Amino acid sequence: MKLKHVFHKGKGNNDKVFLMLHGTGGTERDLIPVAEMIDPDAAVLSVRGNVLENGMPRFFKRLREGVFDEEDLIERTDELHQFLDEAADEYGFNRSNVIAVGYSNGANIAGSLLFHYRDVLNGAVLFHPMVPRRGIELPDLGDTPVFIGAGKNDPICPPEETEELKRILQDAGADVRVLWENRGHQLTEKEVNEAKVWYKDKF
Repeated sequence: MKLKHVFHKGKGNNDKVFLMLHGTGGTERDLIPVAEMIDPDAAVLSVRGNVLENGMPRFFKRLREGVFDEEDLIERTDELHQFLDEAADEYGFNRSNVIAVGYSNGANIAGSLLFHYRDVLNGAVLFHPMVPRRGIELPDLGDTPVFIGAGKNDPICPPEETEELKRILQDAGADVRVLWENRGHQLTEKEVNEAKVWYKDKF
């Protein structure tokens, strides 16, 4: 398993496993408190991106702000997909119990997993995501629950981007809920609390 990560066993039988994916410049420790806020009993698999941009960890390369290196995105998404299979074997959890929780760059690679692989996630919490790729056919997402936290004044992910992502996911069958905050790109406590309410309803 090439990706640097931490794993915290859940209470019970690891029937819910959070895949935590940080934003640019974060580490595998950053979002653990968010996982604990949403469900303190869930297992946590928190991963560090292995691409460096000016010394800051990311999950895939970008050409400039808001423009992804698609070739690298596809390669890194496949790498994360394989990592999940290996981690399930190593830590003894059911692969179908994984719920991604990502912020910014981490939300984008979580979205990319949904765009590229069927049955890859049991659900996803995407804080301030962008559309990972355009012009491709998505797998059947068959009612996969997805929560999107978005900022109406987000300079990196404008509202139109969020609406487009919602539409693409819904067209592939996902069950999408969007929470709007009158804020920018920062992750707010309200977003996490609303994600917790959504999570309790869906899982």
